[in-house]
Amino acid sequence: MNEEPPLDEKLSYQTRPMVFPDGASVEEFIIPDEDKELVLAQLYPFSPIPKLTDVMYDLHADKTFVVKDFRVTWEHGMNYLVSPYYPESGGTVIDWMDENSWVDDEPYDEESDDGSDDDLDTEGKDDDLPF
Repeated sequence: MNEEPPLDEKLSYQTRPMVFPDGASVEEFIIPDEDKELVLAQLYPFSPIPKLTDVMYDLHADKTFVVKDFRVTWEHGMNYLVSPYYPESGGTVIDWMDENSWVDDEPYDEESDDGSDDDLDTEGKDDDLPF
């Protein structure tokens, strides 16, 4: 028997309104620090589950954050695990990346980009293809 509650079962914490810049709002759970690890383990959809002390990158906000600062909302009949920047940028857990995986070793150099796609090998192909 699976003892984990389904994702669509509302968490049992008190809530407060999370207000977005456009005036819309959703319910945000008030999760005590001592329960953060449990809630993260319950809602984090990927493996491995990060530590509360890990630093993640929010693709939408283009900012990093410490995992323990995550937020959880109740929207559309579901619990949503979101970044601390959710009200401004909309970044949910699917938009989180490990802090070190988003860093590009080589900065983009616009001057060296000739517009060609080096990964595309068209040598020996028919030039009259429609695509």
